[in-house]
Amino acid sequence: MEKKCKSIVWFRRDLRIEDNPALAAVARDGTVLPVFIWCPKEEGPYHPGRVSRWWLKHSLIHLQQSLRSLGAELVVIKAETTLSALLDCISAVGATKVVYNHLYDPISLVRDHNIKQKLVELGIEVQSFNGELLFEPWEVYDDNEQAFTTFNAYWEKCMNVQKDPVSHLPPWRLALAEGAGMNTSIEALNLENESEKSSNALLGRGWSPGWSSADKTFTEFVEHHLLNYSKDRLNVGRNSTSLLSPYLHFGELSIRKVFQSVRMKQLVWKNEQNTVGEESATFFLRAIGLREYSRYICFNFPFTHERSLLSSLQYFPWDSNQAHFKAWRQGRTGYPLVDAGMRELWATGWIHNRIRIIVSSFFVKFLLLPWQWGMKYFWDTLLDADIESDILGWQYISGSLPDGHELERMDSPQVQGFKFDPEGEYVRQWLPELARMPAEWIHHPWDAPLSVLKSAGVDLGSNYPKPLIDMDLARDRLTEAIATMHGKEAAGKAAVTDGTDEVVFDNSEPHEKVAVSKAVTRERKPCPASSSHDQRVPSMRNANSMIQNRKRPNPGEDGRALKDNLNSCNIGKQVSKMADEDLCSTAESSSSKKAMTNSRISFSVPRNCSSMSTSAPYPVPDSSDHNDSWHEEVGTGEMSSKNGTSNLQISGKQIIHEEES
Repeated sequence: MEKKCKSIVWFRRDLRIEDNPALAAVARDGTVLPVFIWCPKEEGPYHPGRVSRWWLKHSLIHLQQSLRSLGAELVVIKAETTLSALLDCISAVGATKVVYNHLYDPISLVRDHNIKQKLVELGIEVQSFNGELLFEPWEVYDDNEQAFTTFNAYWEKCMNVQKDPVSHLPPWRLALAEGAGMNTSIEALNLENESEKSSNALLGRGWSPGWSSADKTFTEFVEHHLLNYSKDRLNVGRNSTSLLSPYLHFGELSIRKVFQSVRMKQLVWKNEQNTVGEESATFFLRAIGLREYSRYICFNFPFTHERSLLSSLQYFPWDSNQAHFKAWRQGRTGYPLVDAGMRELWATGWIHNRIRIIVSSFFVKFLLLPWQWGMKYFWDTLLDADIESDILGWQYISGSLPDGHELERMDSPQVQGFKFDPEGEYVRQWLPELARMPAEWIHHPWDAPLSVLKSAGVDLGSNYPKPLIDMDLARDRLTEAIATMHGKEAAGKAAVTDGTDEVVFDNSEPHEKVAVSKAVTRERKPCPASSSHDQRVPSMRNANSMIQNRKRPNPGEDGRALKDNLNSCNIGKQVSKMADEDLCSTAESSSSKKAMTNSRISFSVPRNCSSMSTSAPYPVPDSSDHNDSWHEEVGTGEMSSKNGTSNLQISGKQIIHEEES
């Protein structure tokens, strides 16, 4: 009788049964040990925030119940290192195979590669699968075999790729591998401590984590809200979005299922000549595309969690003003729409994408604070916090991407308020001190007559702050900062090169190094455990600091280069700047007109990641002042309605913040 294979399914951000390729691959081959490993030390500065951990806890509970109904038991482990936990599991059940689905953020790329190398050395078969994306980041390149650096070109290429629909049916039954005895209770992971439970109780009124809830939420959206999505998506109310972003982040919902369902609706509406429905489906598919693009950028340019993609931003004179940072976090800037958004974020862990754009733009353009600080704060506080989406959103809003928000553009919070909250209902909901202000003045109370302020009970500078910075002064400061940036950039170019084209490069290393040479991949023997599905890692030789981007070689061509580079990488140390995604301009960026095909560059997991981290010019202060008395005050507000996903809008396109718009 043939001996059955014993396999470990390593769950991460793929907490679902349906269309889970790693689970499906081993479900029929033998016995299975499903494992989730919680290793806070490996998360480094990207340790999930309070609301994100609350979601993870309840999602794990739901997954555990689902696996139990199929005959298996989710083994939950809290460990010092993921590798040690996997080795314990392998030893306990005598497993010969480990399978998992891909992740694309820098920390996961390094960790997963190192773990695979070690397991293969020990004779364990390792296979990984695409359970997260429509297209792997190494599958889509331009005609010159270089990575795309603008979304439109990337998504057009994706939509022209012919791919057969793929879906993996959930298993009917799982055979549990016997012998595991190291299981920890989900409660023992301490994802939610006692002091957090009262605040988290509010989250349960608006959200229901778990893959079955994700499926219900998606069905509800497609059947009842997708049709008018093109009209509703910019309303700042929660019900104007699909509410899918946290489900997609935690992998409770298959992105392939989402895409294929919406694509079918689009074709039906097109045949029916329903232009509204067709346009809505198109907008939503672009939101999915922007989520894909966030992973694509993170994989091909893995320094972007700390450094701007465009080289010029390295010269920008950011203002590391702690007082301004604190006022922004606490919703005390004196600009009502900004303050309302920040207080909603603290109270509920969610804000609409349009509000994310407004508060982030204010952060960068008015206060000149380093975008990495804002990104890290979003990461700490958003329910749908997502590294890759955070990177894309904040780089867009700070003018760090070729087709991003123009750095010169300043959007007035006052004008934005009258456009997206004309009656002031949103502001009144989150700023009770302005509840009696007339709609005419609610978005600029500093201009209101004294009599109006008096009748509304508003005392500027007392119960509501005066503007932190005057808009004219902010514009002058931004103009001066941009001039300084251009001056330093010109001086830097003059010192090292006579080139004039904007280039994208690894600006995590000293910019004095400028020689450009082609990326060179090192020949390696194919890994014995590799398959056509396996995770690839960025492979390149860091020729000084500017790297030409080239297409990733097939497994047989280069067999997974970069072992030494990845082993020396330590991205998890001081990556201090990160948070959740979002934002972009509704205007077409002038920078997008630059010929980015000349951008020499590409980079993948950096060779000297430790130097990248330690040289970070703007170490992020502790943004989680969760014990501030003001935060305690604004954090007690009741959640109104359902927390939802956020929409990332970029030059008129939406990104499913985490995946949703």
